[in-house]
Amino acid sequence: MRLVALAALLALLSACTDSDTARRALQGAGYTDIRIDGYSFYGCGDNDDYSTAFTAKGPTGVPVSGAVCSGFLSKSATIRLD
Repeated sequence: MRLVALAALLALLSACTDSDTARRALQGAGYTDIRIDGYSFYGCGDNDDYSTAFTAKGPTGVPVSGAVCSGFLSKSATIRLD
C-alpha cells in the first residue's frame, strides 16, 4: 500500500504546471491569444520543476505551440517552441 501511495505522490509532483508564470513570460515576449494547455510531458528538461504547455500567436502573428519551462526557486521561465 505504501508503494502505491509513493508512486501516486511522485506522479503528482512530476506533473506540475505554473500557468501564471507561463502567461507572464509569454505576454512579456509578445505572444497573444495565449491558451494554457496543462502539463507538457516532453517539452522541458529534467532540471525544470514546471512544464506548462501552450498555444498562442507569436510576436509575428504566426500560430505557435510549445512549453514554458520554469523552476521553483532557482530558474526563470524559458519558452520552448514545438
